[in-house]
Amino acid sequence: QSSEAPAAEETRVAASPADSVKAFIAGGFGGVCAVLVGHPFDLTKTRLQTAPPGTYTGAVDVVKRTLARDGLTGLYRGMVPPLLGVTPIFAVSFWAYDASKQLIYAATPKRANEALSIPELALAGFLSAVPTTLITAPVERAKVLLQVQGQGGSEHKYKGVTDVLKHLYKEGGIRSIFRGTGATLIRDGPGSAAYFAAYEVTKKALTPAGSSPAELNLGAIIVAGGMAGVAMWSIAIPPDVLKSRLQSAPSGTYSGFMDCARKTIAQDGVRALWKGFGPAMARAFPANAATFLGVEASRKVLDGLF
Repeated sequence: QSSEAPAAEETRVAASPADSVKAFIAGGFGGVCAVLVGHPFDLTKTRLQTAPPGTYTGAVDVVKRTLARDGLTGLYRGMVPPLLGVTPIFAVSFWAYDASKQLIYAATPKRANEALSIPELALAGFLSAVPTTLITAPVERAKVLLQVQGQGGSEHKYKGVTDVLKHLYKEGGIRSIFRGTGATLIRDGPGSAAYFAAYEVTKKALTPAGSSPAELNLGAIIVAGGMAGVAMWSIAIPPDVLKSRLQSAPSGTYSGFMDCARKTIAQDGVRALWKGFGPAMARAFPANAATFLGVEASRKVLDGLF
């Protein structure tokens, strides 16, 4: 997700401790920007995915009803878990992506080309999702439960994120908090592969001949970041639907990811796997453009400081 290392100039140089700190802070800031811009879209997507058939006529209906019932703040319900989670999630993602690229170099010592190919960048992206999932899954579990409460007249069971985690631990221990981890990896592995590959491809395409992608202007960074988000969500929606259902359903509803897929298709048809596609795609470009803008702007400030 860092725009500091252009695809055409990937080298084996390990990041310095100062660079790691900058990536951590800039990634966290980019993540906060993504949540602030993207959360209302995300809430709309989750409610569409988890509501019984016929509850809403579409994304606009979700927004209208949420505003009527809870006002503007209702669109930001469940925002605390992702806000608290973005800094470590983005930090681990940045670190894991770089570490994965180093692993690929280590596994291919007799390289004809020093630059990583697009499939190699996609593989590094996929691998980056593995450690990141350990933070993402519990954050998403709490977020989904907060987003869907009050839907269809259901009770407001949780007061906030710590209350959700306490309830979950009481109900089923650590396993309950981490429910949906497999589904999160099934979503984020291929999603991250598409994300990083699309970012590098777009960045290369927007770089004039003879220039370095590192010299790109903010407009190009925004376009590349936005396209990365669109690429990721274009393949991530079906596993995301199943993850949302797994994480929001009462304990014992599904025995696992495949059971959730079977029951969802049997009950609501294959089209149910694409619920929330509209809001997810509407969110993908602005949220990821905001991410990269946040990362680049904060990185510039940090480079001036140390």
